Amino acid sequence: MASPWCWSSLCPKPNKQVASESVHGAQLALQRLGRRRCGTCDDDVEAGEPCKCGGKEAVAGEAGGRVAAVEVNNGEEGHSKPNSSFAHSVINMVGMLIGLGQLSTPYALENGGWASVFLLIGLGVMCCYTAHIIGKCLDEDSGSKTYQDIGERAFGVRGRAVASVFIYLEIFFALVSYTISLSDNLPLVFAGAHLRLPWLRLTTTQLLTAIAVLLALPSLWLRDLSSISFLSLGGIVMSLLIFSSVVFTAALGGGGVNMGQHIPVLRLERIPAVSGLYMFSYAGHIVFPNIYTAMKDPSSFTKVTVTSFAVVTALYVALALVGASLFGPAVSSQVTLSMPPRLAATKVALWATVLTPVTKYALEFAPLAVQLQRRLPAAMGARARLLVRGGVGSAALLLILALALAVPYFEHVLSLTGSLVSVAICVVFPCAFYLRICWGRVSRPAVALNVGMMVAGVVLAVVGTVSSAKSLVQRIQRGHAA
Repeated sequence: MASPWCWSSLCPKPNKQVASESVHGAQLALQRLGRRRCGTCDDDVEAGEPCKCGGKEAVAGEAGGRVAAVEVNNGEEGHSKPNSSFAHSVINMVGMLIGLGQLSTPYALENGGWASVFLLIGLGVMCCYTAHIIGKCLDEDSGSKTYQDIGERAFGVRGRAVASVFIYLEIFFALVSYTISLSDNLPLVFAGAHLRLPWLRLTTTQLLTAIAVLLALPSLWLRDLSSISFLSLGGIVMSLLIFSSVVFTAALGGGGVNMGQHIPVLRLERIPAVSGLYMFSYAGHIVFPNIYTAMKDPSSFTKVTVTSFAVVTALYVALALVGASLFGPAVSSQVTLSMPPRLAATKVALWATVLTPVTKYALEFAPLAVQLQRRLPAAMGARARLLVRGGVGSAALLLILALALAVPYFEHVLSLTGSLVSVAICVVFPCAFYLRICWGRVSRPAVALNVGMMVAGVVLAVVGTVSSAKSLVQRIQRGHAA
């Protein structure tokens, strides 16, 4: 049964769709990547498996690396009719954007100084514009349904390949960041717990993190991911709980006295790393094409984009200002770690932060699982496919766990991800795609604007990546020295 909390065509329908939405759009891609519809019995089958009733099928899949609906038998399309309203689309986009990045906005503001809030707003405006031009690219080609499709439309097979690589990098690094966040907050949730295994040189925190990840591991073996797609709502609820808890703590005066007075106006030398943290908070462009194609009226996509980014930017700015004012220089890389431990609001925020990663692993791994399954031999049985898919997913998750435990530096990993990957996906690539696809119909001021944004994006990416990588290496060296 479809979750009653889901919205419109982005949500799973009985026997029709796989999943609804993701922090980074992973499961939205499953709408067109993971299932095929039999044209005779109108039933869904897994990719690579024959139609159960022996009939022909209407395929909604990736043919030659491009998602397309292929008419085979009776003219039916392999995906449901777009029926997402304006309000539903806004809710989906806002829910997709609000995620892990919000935890670090108070820390980023404290590090960059009060004036860095204008950088947070400016990057929000910039990402809003690039989301808008993604819609323009989709207007030009009704066959484009995903971010990779736009890359292929602009630069051919190489464009698709580069877009895919960056998408998977973003998913991988996001899961590493989620696991580090899990590791940082678990000791506070289970304060006083002491776990020791004689044959393992792991601390209590590391063991708690490993246990939490292992509890999430079975979800990677589920055959039908629609059974866990309701967890996509969890990210939205958890984010709102964290925001409400911080505001409630501020209302109770849970921070220091006038802590915000110790924050300078601007720390220019820290802006490169801060820009990566801010950019990660707006990372969501890989799913916007799916939101666009699910809308009843795609012409209102720009209004959806402006409304959604206005809401998200306002929430980020409010959280950054409240958190920085509340804790000042004592604010942690995750604001939940700075909250007074005895408050009920703190316990709510900590549990929300801990539960969020556990609900994300299977959904974020979905695109990788689907692509892997599509490349397996057609003669391979369903059980063998499940074993391969689950085994590869489990191995990847254990690798992520090992990396998160080895490099448990949340702010540096998040900043590096934002600078190295998110800037390219959210700024550089959309501008390049737009200019290539719509060249000849773009005014000179628009060309100058997009070229300028591409240059600014490249500068932010290079400077931010160097700064974040340098800080990460120094932190690792200090950790080994200790």
